[in-house]
Amino acid sequence: MHTASSLARVTALAVGIAGALAAGHVHAAAFQLKENSAKGLGRAFAGSGSAQGDASIIAVNPAGMRQLEGMQIQGDLSAISFSADFKGSGRNAGPTGAGTGTPISGGDGGDAGMIAPVPAAYFHMPIGEKAHFGVSLTAPFGFKTEYDSDWVGRYSGIKTDLKAIDLGFAASYDVNPYVSFGASVFVEHLTIELTNAIDYGAILAQSRVPSFAPGSDDGTLKVEGDNNAVGWTVGGLFSPDENTHIGISYRSKVEHKITNGEATFNGGDRARAVLARPTVRPGWFVDTSGRATVTMPASATFSVTHNVNDRWTVMGDVTRTAWSTSFDKVTIDYASNQADSNLNFAYRDTTFVSLGTDFKLSDTVTLRGGVAYDQTPTTDAHRDVRVPDTTRKWLSLGVGWTPSANMEYNFGYTHLFTKDPNVNVTSETGNKLVGKYDVGGDVIAASFNYKF
Repeated sequence: MHTASSLARVTALAVGIAGALAAGHVHAAAFQLKENSAKGLGRAFAGSGSAQGDASIIAVNPAGMRQLEGMQIQGDLSAISFSADFKGSGRNAGPTGAGTGTPISGGDGGDAGMIAPVPAAYFHMPIGEKAHFGVSLTAPFGFKTEYDSDWVGRYSGIKTDLKAIDLGFAASYDVNPYVSFGASVFVEHLTIELTNAIDYGAILAQSRVPSFAPGSDDGTLKVEGDNNAVGWTVGGLFSPDENTHIGISYRSKVEHKITNGEATFNGGDRARAVLARPTVRPGWFVDTSGRATVTMPASATFSVTHNVNDRWTVMGDVTRTAWSTSFDKVTIDYASNQADSNLNFAYRDTTFVSLGTDFKLSDTVTLRGGVAYDQTPTTDAHRDVRVPDTTRKWLSLGVGWTPSANMEYNFGYTHLFTKDPNVNVTSETGNKLVGKYDVGGDVIAASFNYKF
Protein backbone atom coordinates (compact mmCIF):
# COMPACT_ATOMS: atom_id res chain seq x y z
CA MET A 1 0.00 0.00 0.00
CA HIS A 2 1.31 3.48 -0.84
CA THR A 3 0.02 7.02 -0.59
CA ALA A 4 0.27 8.43 -4.13
CA SER A 5 2.71 11.04 -5.37
CA SER A 6 0.91 13.89 -3.63
CA LEU A 7 1.84 12.42 -0.25
CA ALA A 8 5.50 13.03 -0.94
CA ARG A 9 4.75 16.70 -1.34
CA VAL A 10 2.64 17.31 1.72
CA THR A 11 5.69 17.92 3.82
CA ALA A 12 6.32 20.14 6.77
CA LEU A 13 8.75 22.70 5.52
CA ALA A 14 7.70 22.43 1.88
CA VAL A 15 4.19 23.63 2.57
CA GLY A 16 5.32 25.99 5.31
CA ILE A 17 8.17 27.81 3.68
CA ALA A 18 6.34 27.92 0.37
CA GLY A 19 3.64 29.95 2.03
CA ALA A 20 6.12 32.21 3.78
CA LEU A 21 7.97 33.02 0.62
CA ALA A 22 4.76 33.81 -1.18
CA ALA A 23 3.52 36.22 1.48
CA GLY A 24 3.02 39.82 0.54
CA HIS A 25 0.50 42.13 -0.98
CA VAL A 26 0.19 45.85 -0.35
CA HIS A 27 3.58 47.38 0.38
CA ALA A 28 5.90 46.97 -2.59
CA ALA A 29 6.21 43.98 -4.88
CA ALA A 30 5.44 40.74 -3.00
CA PHE A 31 6.67 41.07 0.61
CA GLN A 32 9.19 43.84 -0.09
CA LEU A 33 8.65 46.93 2.10
CA LYS A 34 9.42 50.51 1.10
CA GLU A 35 7.94 52.05 4.25
CA ASN A 36 11.16 53.41 5.80
CA SER A 37 10.35 57.15 5.79
CA ALA A 38 7.30 59.35 6.45
CA LYS A 39 8.78 62.08 4.27
CA GLY A 40 9.35 59.59 1.46
CA LEU A 41 5.86 58.11 1.81
CA GLY A 42 4.33 61.54 1.23
CA ARG A 43 5.80 61.65 -2.29
CA ALA A 44 5.43 57.90 -3.10
CA PHE A 45 9.16 57.41 -2.39
CA ALA A 46 10.18 59.44 -5.41
CA GLY A 47 13.70 60.76 -4.79
CA SER A 48 14.45 58.01 -2.27
CA GLY A 49 18.11 57.93 -3.33
CA SER A 50 18.66 61.57 -4.28
CA ALA A 51 16.45 63.96 -2.26
CA GLN A 52 17.90 66.26 0.37
CA GLY A 53 17.14 66.24 4.06
CA ASP A 54 15.87 62.70 4.69
CA ALA A 55 18.09 60.41 6.77
CA SER A 56 16.44 57.31 5.28
CA ILE A 57 18.83 57.80 2.35
CA ILE A 58 21.45 56.12 4.58
CA ALA A 59 19.76 52.77 3.89
CA VAL A 60 18.77 53.43 0.25
CA ASN A 61 21.87 55.18 -1.13
CA PRO A 62 24.69 55.81 1.39
CA ALA A 63 26.34 58.29 -0.96
CA GLY A 64 23.38 60.60 -0.31
CA MET A 65 24.68 61.37 3.18
CA ARG A 66 26.43 64.32 1.50
CA GLN A 67 23.04 66.07 1.67
CA LEU A 68 22.50 65.55 5.41
CA GLU A 69 23.35 68.44 7.71
CA GLY A 70 25.58 67.72 10.69
CA MET A 71 24.95 65.10 13.34
CA GLN A 72 21.32 64.01 13.46
CA ILE A 73 18.92 61.25 14.44
CA GLN A 74 15.63 60.33 12.82
CA GLY A 75 12.82 58.01 13.82
CA ASP A 76 9.98 56.85 11.55
CA LEU A 77 6.89 54.77 12.23
CA SER A 78 4.55 53.57 9.49
CA ALA A 79 1.22 51.81 10.00
CA ILE A 80 0.15 49.57 7.11
CA SER A 81 -3.53 48.68 6.96
CA PHE A 82 -4.76 46.22 4.36
CA SER A 83 -7.74 44.00 3.80
CA ALA A 84 -8.02 40.72 1.89
CA ASP A 85 -11.51 39.23 1.64
CA PHE A 86 -11.98 36.00 -0.30
CA LYS A 87 -15.13 35.00 -2.13
CA GLY A 88 -15.27 31.60 -3.76
CA SER A 89 -15.54 27.87 -3.18
CA GLY A 90 -13.48 24.71 -2.98
CA ARG A 91 -13.77 21.05 -3.77
CA ASN A 92 -12.11 18.07 -2.15
CA ALA A 93 -9.58 15.97 -4.02
CA GLY A 94 -12.01 13.33 -5.20
CA PRO A 95 -11.02 9.99 -6.75
CA THR A 96 -8.49 11.55 -9.12
CA GLY A 97 -6.93 13.88 -6.59
CA ALA A 98 -7.58 16.96 -8.73
CA GLY A 99 -10.40 18.81 -7.01
CA THR A 100 -13.21 16.68 -8.49
CA GLY A 101 -14.82 15.67 -5.20
CA THR A 102 -17.45 17.13 -2.90
CA PRO A 103 -17.49 20.78 -1.79
CA ILE A 104 -15.06 21.65 0.99
CA SER A 105 -16.73 22.79 4.19
CA GLY A 106 -15.89 26.12 5.76
CA GLY A 107 -16.40 29.84 5.35
CA ASP A 108 -14.55 32.54 3.45
CA GLY A 109 -11.94 32.95 6.19
CA GLY A 110 -12.83 36.47 7.29
CA ASP A 111 -10.57 39.42 6.57
CA ALA A 112 -7.05 37.98 6.33
CA GLY A 113 -5.55 41.47 6.52
CA MET A 114 -4.10 43.39 9.41
CA ILE A 115 -2.75 46.69 10.69
CA ALA A 116 1.01 46.35 11.05
CA PRO A 117 3.59 48.80 12.45
CA VAL A 118 6.85 49.24 10.52
CA PRO A 119 9.53 51.18 12.46
CA ALA A 120 12.78 52.67 11.19
CA ALA A 121 15.61 54.65 12.82
CA TYR A 122 18.70 56.47 11.54
CA PHE A 123 21.84 58.19 12.84
CA HIS A 124 24.21 60.37 10.79
CA MET A 125 27.55 61.88 11.74
CA PRO A 126 29.98 63.82 9.52
CA ILE A 127 33.65 62.84 9.79
CA GLY A 128 35.87 65.74 8.87
CA GLU A 129 35.15 67.78 5.75
CA LYS A 130 34.31 65.02 3.27
CA ALA A 131 33.42 61.75 5.02
CA HIS A 132 30.20 60.55 6.62
CA PHE A 133 29.12 57.71 8.90
CA GLY A 134 25.58 56.42 9.28
CA VAL A 135 23.58 53.75 11.10
CA SER A 136 20.16 52.46 10.02
CA LEU A 137 17.58 50.11 11.49
CA THR A 138 14.92 49.15 8.93
CA ALA A 139 12.44 46.41 8.00
CA PRO A 140 12.93 45.84 4.22
CA PHE A 141 10.74 42.72 4.02
CA GLY A 142 7.70 41.57 5.97
CA PHE A 143 4.11 40.46 5.81
CA LYS A 144 1.37 38.75 7.78
CA THR A 145 -1.94 37.16 6.81
CA GLU A 146 -4.26 35.05 8.96
CA TYR A 147 -7.54 33.34 8.04
CA ASP A 148 -10.07 31.56 10.21
CA SER A 149 -8.70 28.10 11.00
CA ASP A 150 -11.68 26.30 9.44
CA TRP A 151 -11.97 28.36 6.25
CA VAL A 152 -12.51 26.75 2.85
CA GLY A 153 -8.91 27.37 1.77
CA ARG A 154 -7.28 26.05 4.94
CA TYR A 155 -5.29 23.39 3.06
CA SER A 156 -3.46 26.12 1.13
CA GLY A 157 -2.77 28.37 4.10
CA ILE A 158 -4.05 29.71 7.42
CA LYS A 159 -1.34 31.97 8.82
CA THR A 160 1.78 33.51 7.33
CA ASP A 161 4.14 35.75 9.27
CA LEU A 162 7.48 36.81 7.77
CA LYS A 163 9.76 39.55 9.11
CA ALA A 164 13.22 40.78 8.09
CA ILE A 165 15.01 43.43 10.17
CA ASP A 166 18.26 45.07 9.01
CA LEU A 167 20.91 46.77 11.13
CA GLY A 168 23.20 48.65 8.76
CA PHE A 169 26.45 50.61 9.03
CA ALA A 170 27.24 53.03 6.22
CA ALA A 171 30.14 55.23 5.14
CA SER A 172 30.55 57.68 2.28
CA TYR A 173 33.13 60.04 0.81
CA ASP A 174 32.58 63.31 -1.03
CA VAL A 175 35.04 63.51 -3.90
CA ASN A 176 33.93 67.11 -4.36
CA PRO A 177 30.67 69.05 -3.86
CA TYR A 178 29.21 67.30 -6.90
CA VAL A 179 30.29 63.65 -6.63
CA SER A 180 29.98 61.24 -3.71
CA PHE A 181 30.30 57.49 -3.27
CA GLY A 182 29.09 55.34 -0.40
CA ALA A 183 28.60 51.79 0.83
CA SER A 184 26.96 49.99 3.72
CA VAL A 185 27.03 46.55 5.30
CA PHE A 186 23.96 45.25 7.11
CA VAL A 187 23.00 42.24 9.19
CA GLU A 188 19.55 40.91 8.38
CA HIS A 189 17.51 38.85 10.84
CA LEU A 190 14.76 36.79 9.18
CA THR A 191 11.95 35.00 11.03
CA ILE A 192 9.19 32.84 9.57
CA GLU A 193 6.08 31.43 11.23
CA LEU A 194 3.13 29.86 9.42
CA THR A 195 0.37 27.32 9.66
CA ASN A 196 -1.94 25.41 7.33
CA ALA A 197 -4.28 22.41 7.46
CA ILE A 198 -3.40 18.98 6.04
CA ASP A 199 -6.08 16.74 4.55
CA TYR A 200 -4.92 13.33 5.77
CA GLY A 201 -8.28 11.88 4.73
CA ALA A 202 -7.55 12.74 1.10
CA ILE A 203 -4.08 11.17 1.27
CA LEU A 204 -5.39 7.87 2.61
CA ALA A 205 -8.48 7.87 0.39
CA GLN A 206 -6.24 8.12 -2.67
CA SER A 207 -4.43 5.05 -1.35
CA ARG A 208 -7.78 3.28 -0.94
CA VAL A 209 -7.53 2.93 2.82
CA PRO A 210 -11.03 2.03 4.13
CA SER A 211 -12.98 4.52 6.28
CA PHE A 212 -11.04 7.54 5.06
CA ALA A 213 -12.38 10.19 2.69
CA PRO A 214 -11.25 13.72 1.71
CA GLY A 215 -11.97 16.09 4.57
CA SER A 216 -12.65 13.26 7.03
CA ASP A 217 -9.47 13.66 9.08
CA ASP A 218 -7.67 17.01 9.15
CA GLY A 219 -4.53 18.03 10.97
CA THR A 220 -2.56 21.24 11.24
CA LEU A 221 1.05 22.12 10.58
CA LYS A 222 3.07 24.91 12.18
CA VAL A 223 6.48 25.86 10.81
CA GLU A 224 9.00 28.22 12.40
CA GLY A 225 12.50 29.24 11.38
CA ASP A 226 14.99 32.08 11.64
CA ASN A 227 18.42 33.08 10.39
CA ASN A 228 20.96 35.93 10.39
CA ALA A 229 22.75 36.85 7.17
CA VAL A 230 24.87 39.72 5.82
CA GLY A 231 24.22 41.95 2.82
CA TRP A 232 25.55 45.19 1.36
CA THR A 233 24.54 48.33 -0.50
CA VAL A 234 26.66 50.58 -2.76
CA GLY A 235 25.75 53.86 -4.37
CA GLY A 236 26.76 57.13 -5.93
CA LEU A 237 25.30 60.64 -5.87
CA PHE A 238 26.05 62.94 -8.79
CA SER A 239 25.07 66.63 -8.90
CA PRO A 240 25.50 68.31 -12.31
CA ASP A 241 24.64 71.56 -10.53
CA GLU A 242 23.46 72.68 -7.13
CA ASN A 243 19.81 72.09 -8.05
CA THR A 244 19.98 68.64 -9.68
CA HIS A 245 20.94 65.40 -7.94
CA ILE A 246 21.12 61.92 -9.47
CA GLY A 247 21.39 58.85 -7.25
CA ILE A 248 22.27 55.33 -8.35
CA SER A 249 22.33 52.47 -5.82
CA TYR A 250 22.38 48.69 -5.69
CA ARG A 251 21.29 46.48 -2.79
CA SER A 252 22.65 42.94 -2.79
CA LYS A 253 20.61 39.80 -2.44
CA VAL A 254 20.72 38.23 1.03
CA GLU A 255 20.99 34.46 1.26
CA HIS A 256 19.50 32.96 4.41
CA LYS A 257 20.54 29.38 5.09
CA ILE A 258 17.87 28.19 7.52
CA THR A 259 19.24 25.14 9.34
CA ASN A 260 17.04 25.22 12.44
CA GLY A 261 13.58 25.08 10.92
CA GLU A 262 11.00 23.34 13.11
CA ALA A 263 7.78 21.70 11.91
CA THR A 264 5.08 20.71 14.41
CA PHE A 265 2.05 18.54 13.53
CA ASN A 266 -1.19 18.54 15.51
CA GLY A 267 -4.45 16.63 15.01
CA GLY A 268 -5.19 13.89 12.52
CA ASP A 269 -3.94 11.32 15.04
CA ARG A 270 -5.94 8.41 13.61
CA ALA A 271 -4.73 9.07 10.07
CA ARG A 272 -1.13 9.61 11.14
CA ALA A 273 -1.18 6.29 12.99
CA VAL A 274 -2.07 4.58 9.70
CA LEU A 275 0.57 6.55 7.79
CA ALA A 276 3.20 5.47 10.31
CA ARG A 277 2.77 1.76 9.44
CA PRO A 278 5.85 0.15 7.84
CA THR A 279 3.92 -0.50 4.61
CA VAL A 280 2.78 3.12 4.25
CA ARG A 281 5.08 6.03 5.17
CA PRO A 282 6.90 5.51 8.48
CA GLY A 283 8.67 8.64 9.69
CA TRP A 284 6.42 11.00 7.72
CA PHE A 285 4.25 13.75 9.28
CA VAL A 286 6.22 13.72 12.52
CA ASP A 287 7.71 16.71 14.26
CA THR A 288 11.00 17.37 12.53
CA SER A 289 13.67 19.90 11.67
CA GLY A 290 14.80 20.88 8.22
CA ARG A 291 17.00 23.07 6.07
CA ALA A 292 16.29 25.51 3.27
CA THR A 293 17.94 28.47 1.59
CA VAL A 294 15.71 31.53 1.40
CA THR A 295 17.07 34.45 -0.63
CA MET A 296 15.87 38.02 -0.32
CA PRO A 297 16.13 39.62 -3.78
CA ALA A 298 18.63 42.19 -5.03
CA SER A 299 17.41 45.56 -6.28
CA ALA A 300 18.77 48.57 -8.17
CA THR A 301 17.43 52.13 -7.88
CA PHE A 302 17.83 55.15 -10.15
CA SER A 303 16.69 58.38 -8.49
CA VAL A 304 16.55 62.03 -9.61
CA THR A 305 15.74 65.21 -7.67
CA HIS A 306 15.55 68.70 -9.19
CA ASN A 307 14.93 71.97 -7.39
CA VAL A 308 12.79 73.97 -9.83
CA ASN A 309 12.92 77.12 -7.71
CA ASP A 310 12.88 78.15 -4.05
CA ARG A 311 9.44 76.59 -3.55
CA TRP A 312 9.11 73.62 -5.93
CA THR A 313 11.14 70.41 -6.05
CA VAL A 314 10.34 67.45 -8.29
CA MET A 315 11.60 63.86 -7.91
CA GLY A 316 11.48 60.54 -9.70
CA ASP A 317 12.49 56.96 -8.91
CA VAL A 318 12.80 53.70 -10.83
CA THR A 319 13.58 50.49 -8.90
CA ARG A 320 14.11 47.09 -10.48
CA THR A 321 13.90 44.05 -8.17
CA ALA A 322 15.44 40.72 -9.22
CA TRP A 323 12.81 38.28 -7.96
CA SER A 324 13.30 35.71 -10.74
CA THR A 325 16.77 34.65 -9.59
CA SER A 326 15.66 34.47 -5.94
CA PHE A 327 12.25 32.83 -6.20
CA ASP A 328 12.33 30.61 -9.22
CA LYS A 329 12.84 27.45 -7.19
CA VAL A 330 13.62 26.57 -3.56
CA THR A 331 14.80 23.13 -2.40
CA ILE A 332 13.81 21.83 1.05
CA ASP A 333 15.92 19.19 2.83
CA TYR A 334 14.24 17.33 5.73
CA ALA A 335 15.70 15.67 8.77
CA SER A 336 12.88 13.10 8.80
CA ASN A 337 12.25 10.34 6.25
CA GLN A 338 10.42 12.73 3.95
CA ALA A 339 12.10 13.30 0.61
CA ASP A 340 13.50 16.66 -0.46
CA SER A 341 11.02 18.97 -2.17
CA ASN A 342 11.58 21.38 -5.03
CA LEU A 343 9.24 24.33 -4.79
CA ASN A 344 8.57 26.25 -7.99
CA PHE A 345 7.53 29.88 -7.49
CA ALA A 346 8.27 31.32 -10.94
CA TYR A 347 8.39 34.91 -9.66
CA ARG A 348 9.15 37.50 -12.31
CA ASP A 349 11.36 40.59 -11.97
CA THR A 350 9.45 43.77 -11.14
CA THR A 351 9.61 47.51 -11.74
CA PHE A 352 8.56 50.27 -9.34
CA VAL A 353 8.20 53.78 -10.82
CA SER A 354 7.26 56.91 -8.88
CA LEU A 355 6.99 60.66 -9.42
CA GLY A 356 6.69 63.18 -6.60
CA THR A 357 6.97 66.81 -5.62
CA ASP A 358 7.62 69.06 -2.62
CA PHE A 359 6.05 72.52 -2.32
CA LYS A 360 7.43 74.87 0.31
CA LEU A 361 4.31 76.61 1.56
CA SER A 362 6.25 78.70 4.10
CA ASP A 363 9.51 78.70 5.98
CA THR A 364 8.12 76.05 8.34
CA VAL A 365 5.59 74.04 6.28
CA THR A 366 6.19 71.83 3.22
CA LEU A 367 3.46 70.01 1.28
CA ARG A 368 4.12 66.81 -0.68
CA GLY A 369 2.44 64.57 -3.20
CA GLY A 370 3.29 61.62 -5.41
CA VAL A 371 2.08 58.79 -7.59
CA ALA A 372 3.58 55.37 -8.29
CA TYR A 373 3.18 52.22 -10.35
CA ASP A 374 4.10 49.06 -8.42
CA GLN A 375 4.33 45.79 -10.35
CA THR A 376 3.68 42.41 -8.70
CA PRO A 377 6.06 39.47 -9.26
CA THR A 378 3.18 37.00 -9.24
CA THR A 379 1.17 35.89 -12.25
CA ASP A 380 -2.30 34.36 -12.64
CA ALA A 381 -0.68 30.95 -13.09
CA HIS A 382 1.18 31.14 -9.76
CA ARG A 383 -1.02 33.20 -7.43
CA ASP A 384 -1.57 31.64 -4.00
CA VAL A 385 -4.00 32.28 -1.15
CA ARG A 386 -1.06 33.57 0.87
CA VAL A 387 -0.42 36.03 -1.95
CA PRO A 388 -3.65 37.70 -3.13
CA ASP A 389 -1.23 40.04 -4.86
CA THR A 390 -1.75 42.29 -7.84
CA THR A 391 -0.07 45.22 -9.54
CA ARG A 392 -1.12 48.40 -7.79
CA LYS A 393 -1.08 52.19 -8.17
CA TRP A 394 -0.18 54.63 -5.41
CA LEU A 395 -1.55 58.07 -4.54
CA SER A 396 0.44 59.78 -1.80
CA LEU A 397 0.19 62.99 0.22
CA GLY A 398 2.37 64.43 2.94
CA VAL A 399 3.24 67.44 5.05
CA GLY A 400 6.40 68.52 6.87
CA TRP A 401 6.70 70.95 9.76
CA THR A 402 9.97 72.53 10.87
CA PRO A 403 9.28 74.50 14.07
CA SER A 404 12.98 75.20 14.70
CA ALA A 405 16.36 74.91 13.02
CA ASN A 406 17.12 71.59 14.70
CA MET A 407 13.71 69.86 14.78
CA GLU A 408 11.50 68.57 11.97
CA TYR A 409 8.29 66.51 11.88
CA ASN A 410 6.84 64.75 8.85
CA PHE A 411 3.58 62.96 8.09
CA GLY A 412 2.67 60.89 5.04
CA TYR A 413 -0.32 58.98 3.68
CA THR A 414 -0.71 56.59 0.73
CA HIS A 415 -3.78 54.92 -0.71
CA LEU A 416 -3.29 51.90 -2.95
CA PHE A 417 -5.56 51.25 -5.92
CA THR A 418 -5.78 47.58 -6.89
CA LYS A 419 -7.71 45.24 -9.11
CA ASP A 420 -9.36 42.20 -7.54
CA PRO A 421 -7.04 39.23 -8.17
CA ASN A 422 -8.32 35.78 -9.07
CA VAL A 423 -7.10 32.63 -7.35
CA ASN A 424 -7.26 29.12 -8.82
CA VAL A 425 -5.06 26.78 -6.79
CA THR A 426 -4.84 23.09 -6.00
CA SER A 427 -3.26 22.05 -2.71
CA GLU A 428 -0.68 19.30 -2.50
CA THR A 429 -3.43 16.88 -1.43
CA GLY A 430 -5.57 17.74 -4.46
CA ASN A 431 -8.04 20.15 -2.80
CA LYS A 432 -9.06 22.80 -5.32
CA LEU A 433 -9.93 26.42 -4.48
CA VAL A 434 -11.36 28.92 -6.96
CA GLY A 435 -12.36 32.50 -6.23
CA LYS A 436 -11.57 36.18 -6.16
CA TYR A 437 -10.20 38.60 -3.56
CA ASP A 438 -11.41 42.06 -2.65
CA VAL A 439 -8.18 43.75 -1.58
CA GLY A 440 -7.34 47.26 -0.42
CA GLY A 441 -4.61 49.10 1.41
CA ASP A 442 -3.65 52.34 3.13
CA VAL A 443 -0.42 53.47 4.78
CA ILE A 444 0.17 56.33 7.21
CA ALA A 445 3.50 57.37 8.68
CA ALA A 446 5.03 59.93 11.05
CA SER A 447 8.61 60.86 11.80
CA PHE A 448 10.86 63.24 13.68
CA ASN A 449 14.37 64.44 12.86
CA TYR A 450 16.64 66.12 15.39
CA LYS A 451 19.91 67.86 14.51
CA PHE A 452 22.45 68.23 17.30
